[in-house]
Amino acid sequence: MDGTVLIADDDRTIRTVLTQALTRAGCRVHATGSLSQLLRWVEEGRGDLVVTDVMMPDGNGIDMIPAIRKARPDLPVIVISAQNTIVTAIRATEAAAFDYLPKPFDLPDLMARAGQALSRRVRRSDPAPAAAAPAPEAGADPALPLIGHAPSMQNLFRMVARVLNADLPVIVAGEAGVGKTVVARSFHDLSDRREAGLVVLTAADLSEEAIHNAAERAQGGTLLIEDPAGFDAAAQARLIGMIEAWEVGPGRNLMPRLVSTTGPDPQADVAAGRLRADLYYRLAGVTITVPPLRARVDDIPPLARHLLARAAAQGLPQRKLSEGATALIRAYPFPGNVRELENLMRRLALTAAAAEISEAEARTALAQSSPIMPQAPAAVPTSAAGTISPAAPVTPLGEPANMRLAQSVEMHLQRYFDLHGDDLPPPGLYDRILREIEKPLLEIALDATGGNQLRCADLLGINRNTLRKKLTDLNIEVTRRRKLM
Repeated sequence: MDGTVLIADDDRTIRTVLTQALTRAGCRVHATGSLSQLLRWVEEGRGDLVVTDVMMPDGNGIDMIPAIRKARPDLPVIVISAQNTIVTAIRATEAAAFDYLPKPFDLPDLMARAGQALSRRVRRSDPAPAAAAPAPEAGADPALPLIGHAPSMQNLFRMVARVLNADLPVIVAGEAGVGKTVVARSFHDLSDRREAGLVVLTAADLSEEAIHNAAERAQGGTLLIEDPAGFDAAAQARLIGMIEAWEVGPGRNLMPRLVSTTGPDPQADVAAGRLRADLYYRLAGVTITVPPLRARVDDIPPLARHLLARAAAQGLPQRKLSEGATALIRAYPFPGNVRELENLMRRLALTAAAAEISEAEARTALAQSSPIMPQAPAAVPTSAAGTISPAAPVTPLGEPANMRLAQSVEMHLQRYFDLHGDDLPPPGLYDRILREIEKPLLEIALDATGGNQLRCADLLGINRNTLRKKLTDLNIEVTRRRKLM
């Protein structure tokens, strides 16, 4: 790697780590904790790449990018930020940043992107990007928080930023409760159409008059179609007719942006006949899938803290999670996704006895949410690594002590299905239940064998390599300890 890198970050540790890593890679580095100093270096002609934080003592790193581009159109900028929100990703994209990484970032990943930036420097003859629409407010706080450090969420943020102001129709797919409607609304609220109307069309709006009125009010803005697979055949046909009239009619320049929300697999809806294929292809210019909460478990603690803070701002008591409560919540699969987490945090904010939510209070609340969790606070076995095993086999209140395992599992699963009434549980139940059983089984077996993987594999009757793969996939830490005689 060759070139001079300018680093701006108010965290001395980050400046030191990046300076050492880039220097070892062959770069020359200038590092500062001041945006004004960074801009002076840029205006003096120094640097082949800028790496800047967003929130700095003397300003905002994203707001500085236009000045950098004006002084040096050829200078790529990589933005790093602890504000892991969709708004930050969109603002970085609109400001023509070369790339955006959330903190804490993976150092090899940042080094790879720095290498790409240094090898693809924008030519001086390239025009500066056109002026973007006014940036959305950095403090925007949607109904469900679009925050996340997990790679799946960062990829989602980047995709939204890329197509935010395009004319392509968008499908936002995902399980119930993941925040599909929030993502869908962001295509309006954060776009250059936000001054025009946003109209939501649901399965309740089935009449020809309702669809016509929605079309009139959405002109020039955004039409958000909630679960078109839930529309009856006549309503889907009327929707197709409305879109065709827009596409060929005199008011084409006022055609709204079409944004739809669907379940996790809209093509399966087409195959099953729930969604007309000709409607699907009119709506699926690009499909963005919102990941379930269980696919980004590292985001659960910061999301929980955010939701507790928002509950306090809405008048509920100020609460924080204890270490034990955080571990339990992080381990829970949240079949209801972010919406379930929000309900849980509001309940705990109301019912906790003190400012810090205890492990026992979290366990009780989770037991009320899911029959798969233990039904009452109890002593919880720990893994070989000393971590809590929240799904360990604790006998719930009211369950006979001599009940066979198969009967106990059947009882819990039946409760889980009963919770959903006439509806089915979210898709992916098979893998979700296996994970609930497999992780505590491996942790308890490891604990019983003192962390000896060979003995553990023999106990379980599986290959040692298979055991190692499962430990890695389930993120189970192994710690050897002295065997008890």
